[in-house]
Amino acid sequence: MIAFLKGKLVLKEPTLVVIEVNGVGYQVNISLNTFSEIKDKEDILLSTYLQVREDAHILYGFSNEAEKAMFQNLISVNGVGPGTAMVVLSHLPPQELRSAIVREDTHTLQAVKGIGGKTAQRIILELKDKLRKEGVDDPNIPGFPHNTQRREALSALVTLGIGRSAAEKSVDAALKKLGNTVSLEELVKEALKNA
Repeated sequence: MIAFLKGKLVLKEPTLVVIEVNGVGYQVNISLNTFSEIKDKEDILLSTYLQVREDAHILYGFSNEAEKAMFQNLISVNGVGPGTAMVVLSHLPPQELRSAIVREDTHTLQAVKGIGGKTAQRIILELKDKLRKEGVDDPNIPGFPHNTQRREALSALVTLGIGRSAAEKSVDAALKKLGNTVSLEELVKEALKNA
């Protein structure tokens, strides 16, 4: 298994790069997120995943370990191959994808080209518990704005008798609408309107 490549960036296109490592050029498929992160670099380090097929060995590259981990989670889902996983990661950064899966947001997943209703539901069904166990709601994990405030608002809505998934959707919609500088009281009021 090739865990990473460190070398000179010889060719860069939105979906693939060629990296020269000790005189050997490696063609690596990348997501648009990785492409945007490596845009100005000449010497790069990419974490990689090697897919071995009967007819080809294909390298997939990632600018960070979070994206690689999410890629591996996606390809573990029945019916989601590496190509589809790269399309998903090109459309949604790892933290947004993680959030959508945990919130069971099929609409966000279906916005990705090639992901239909059944595939979106399968991704959520097979990954939501695993991602929750990895600590998605942990306030120390980046990607959730004002996580403490979000958690307190969720707790308030659940205490008021609103279901957990409905409360999460309402709070996230309120955060999106009002921004990250909103007070807890305003956040709960706005979330109640959507619940």
